[in-house]
Amino acid sequence: DGEIMLAIIIPYYKLTFFEATLDSLAAQTNQNFKVYIGDDASEESPTDLLSKYRGKFKFVYHRFEINLGGISLTKQWGRCISLAGNEEWIMILGDDDVLGENVVQAFLANFLEVEKEGINLIRFSTQSIDKVKNIISKVYVNPKLEKATDFYYRRYSGLVRSSLSEHVFRKESFLKHKFKNYPLAWHSDDYAWIEFAENKPVFAINDAVITVIVSSESLTGSKANLIKKNIAQSLFYMDLVKNKLNLFDKNMRLPLLLQAEIAIKTNRKLTVKEWNVLFFEYLKNYSTLPTLKFIRRFVKSLF
Repeated sequence: DGEIMLAIIIPYYKLTFFEATLDSLAAQTNQNFKVYIGDDASEESPTDLLSKYRGKFKFVYHRFEINLGGISLTKQWGRCISLAGNEEWIMILGDDDVLGENVVQAFLANFLEVEKEGINLIRFSTQSIDKVKNIISKVYVNPKLEKATDFYYRRYSGLVRSSLSEHVFRKESFLKHKFKNYPLAWHSDDYAWIEFAENKPVFAINDAVITVIVSSESLTGSKANLIKKNIAQSLFYMDLVKNKLNLFDKNMRLPLLLQAEIAIKTNRKLTVKEWNVLFFEYLKNYSTLPTLKFIRRFVKSLF
C-alpha cells in the first residue's frame, strides 16, 4: 500500500452513532489510512463494538482515564492527534459523522496536485442528516481553489455550512498554529482554517461527500450551552478583527466589524483597549460618517 499519509483522528465520547462511523471507515475503497481513537473517559465503552472491526481497517484505540473534553474540547483534539504516528495529514472525524466510501481514494487521487500547489488545507463536500438519517440539507460543494477568508465569508453570509470533519490539514500546520481554545471549541475550527491555510487557497474535493449528523445530541444541533456559544463567538470575532481582518477583502470587513461589536456587546462590556482596536480599523478602512457613529456608540458604552 505504500507509506500511510493520512491519519483519521476520532475524539470518541458517544456510542450512539459510532457504528455508522466505523462502517464508513471499513467501506473505504482505498484503505491507505490509519485511524486513532481517543476515548475521553467515556461511560459508554466502545471496545466490544471495535472488536468487530479488527482486520477491517487499521486502527489504534486508547482510553484516556481523565475526561478533558468537558474542560477543553480543543485540548482533547490535541491529545488525540498526539496518538498519531508519522502521517503528514490529519482528519479529525466526529464519532457520529460518516465518510462516503471514496473519501480516502479521492484524497489520494488529488494528492500530487495538492503537493504541487503547496496546499495546507483540503475540504470535502458535505451533507447534513438528522439522527434517523433523514437528509436535511443539500450537498454543499465548493470552488476548487478558494481563499479561507472567502469561504468563511460565504459561511457568515449563510451560503454554505462547515464542520470539523470535512477538513484534512497538514500536521505541521496544526503543530505551528494549534486550535484556539474557545468555549465548547465553538468556532475554534473556523479560526484554525484561516491560520492553517497560511494564505494558500483551500483545495476542494467535490466528488466525495462527508455526512454530518445534526441532532439535539450533537454539539451543533444542541440548544444547550447557548451562553458559552455566544461567548465563543464573541472571542472569535474579536480575534478576527484584531489579527486577521487584513486578510479579508475590504467589502467584507465592515460586516465582520459590526458582527464583532454585536457579538461582544451581547455578553460583556468591551474594554477600552478592545474599542481602540475596532476604532483603529474604522479609521483605516471607512469614511467619516461610520467612524463618527462608532465613536458615539463608544461614548454611550462608557455610561
